[in-house]
Amino acid sequence: MVFGKLLGALKKTREALTTGLSRLFSFGRKLDEGFLDELEHVLYQADLGPFGTQLVELLKTAWKRREITEVEQVPPWLRSQLLLMLNGAAKPIARAASKPTVVLVVGVNGAGKTTSIAKLARRLQQDGNKVMLGAGDTFRAAAVEQLTVWASRLDIPIVKQHTGADPAAVAFDAVSAAVARQVDYLILDTAGRLHTQKNLMTELEKVVRVVKKVLPEAPHETLLVLDATTGQNAIRQASEFSKAAPVTGLILAKMDGTAKGGAVFGIRSVLPVPVKYLGVGEGVDDLEPFAVEPYVDAILQFDRPKPA
Repeated sequence: MVFGKLLGALKKTREALTTGLSRLFSFGRKLDEGFLDELEHVLYQADLGPFGTQLVELLKTAWKRREITEVEQVPPWLRSQLLLMLNGAAKPIARAASKPTVVLVVGVNGAGKTTSIAKLARRLQQDGNKVMLGAGDTFRAAAVEQLTVWASRLDIPIVKQHTGADPAAVAFDAVSAAVARQVDYLILDTAGRLHTQKNLMTELEKVVRVVKKVLPEAPHETLLVLDATTGQNAIRQASEFSKAAPVTGLILAKMDGTAKGGAVFGIRSVLPVPVKYLGVGEGVDDLEPFAVEPYVDAILQFDRPKPA
């Protein structure tokens, strides 16, 4: 991952932590109950949610056991715990043993799903893959139009039908075309389902069944796009979507527009699948593979005041 891009994307999250952490870790501060309560509040502000509370409880236990006695010991301890929480969270996108690899993309409207598909197609294309798009979000004319524009810009074939067409029919046609053309990756868009709309979730299950009729082992990836700016709501969406489809990975969009980058930890606590990519900007090249250490270090980078 390009550390500079990630550092920039997580600027707001880091700033939300910086003021509190810099104050907490100021010279002469003692490790006590007051410190621990303040630390929990700071972590909450970065949207770590219940995981932040769990972290502080673990730290309290270590403090009471005298395993950690000084404030200076907390930052490296905190870093090690965050790394442990994200152990196994970074994995590359799947590649099927034989062409094509079918990637189903799900998520609610407004999460950045269509743009994330374009960014993913661009990245796969740059890696030398032949890519095809399937416009399965047939309920919104704008979604099909937007994906068509991206396909044209990237010079990528797209399979689509008229607005209101059966999404499962589009999926069937797209997978069939991908098999016939022997493309490396088919990225299949789906309707922007709100996690409260049961009928749309049922529709998603139907799309998965139809895809399997053409390629029994597909989809090889089902990527859930979550809007990082929504924080705890993204955690709820992750939980609900995992019930309707076999989600295998996450794309966290709009990381550059939020102070809630810590939601990654909460999302992983309810949906322990790999975070495949982070959206780190508005450009088509601003999609970075997730890497644990750079992510944690980008969040925790702050100035620790020195003694006078």
